[in-house]
Amino acid sequence: MSGALEWLRPDWPAPPGVRAAFAYRSGGVSAAPWHSLNLGLHVGDDAATVRENRRLLRAALALPSEPLWLEQVHGIEVIDADSLDAAAIAAAGPLGPRGDAVVACAPGRVACIQVADCLPVLFCSRDGQRIGAAHAGWRGLAGGVLEATVAAMRLPGSELLAWIGPAIGPAAFEVGDEVRAQFMAQSPAAAAAFVANSRGRWQCDLFMLARQRLEALGVGSVLGGGVCTHDDPARFFSHRRSAPTGRHAALIWRI
Repeated sequence: MSGALEWLRPDWPAPPGVRAAFAYRSGGVSAAPWHSLNLGLHVGDDAATVRENRRLLRAALALPSEPLWLEQVHGIEVIDADSLDAAAIAAAGPLGPRGDAVVACAPGRVACIQVADCLPVLFCSRDGQRIGAAHAGWRGLAGGVLEATVAAMRLPGSELLAWIGPAIGPAAFEVGDEVRAQFMAQSPAAAAAFVANSRGRWQCDLFMLARQRLEALGVGSVLGGGVCTHDDPARFFSHRRSAPTGRHAALIWRI
């Protein structure tokens, strides 16, 4: 898949000093099945090719620094980017520090989450002084990654804005009883995010589950959601549709 490098700009009321983007799959140099802007080093693509894709992304977005790439493990560990220098990042290994969310305060730090069906959730404070990003698949949502990220922002939820990026939609995301049971045990309201199908399983709405959790945290403004990665192969990678596949990046930074 060729074409120009393109990205989605979140439609949210972020302060003027906050920038954010979600990179589409076109405009890179990876060959099939990772074509073309694969940004993940962990999916079998050639490492030099991935690094070139990352260089192209940084140039296209005029990023102030290299994004803080993470080794994501579907957990709830939040990395404080301000506490890491170049030596600490290098010591973490080629995939980056292990975690599934990142927060930052210093201008020039680029928080970054990789996804290919899981939810990327970006955060900023209303005054633009703090930013964050979380990788929220169903395991992360159930484990509390959004709660952990909001706690790491060190502000009341009412002082935060959140944007939910593209992810697998409910029509394409089928799960079993064990997934539904985990969410139901935490909140009966989660029942609304699961619809029984003809196979005795459930269609799961990750967007709704994330909104419920953010609203419970008192997050003052929650935008985005509803854009399905599974159903649009021209723009999106989808692990469930066609593994192995590439990874997108959702990024947020202060200028």
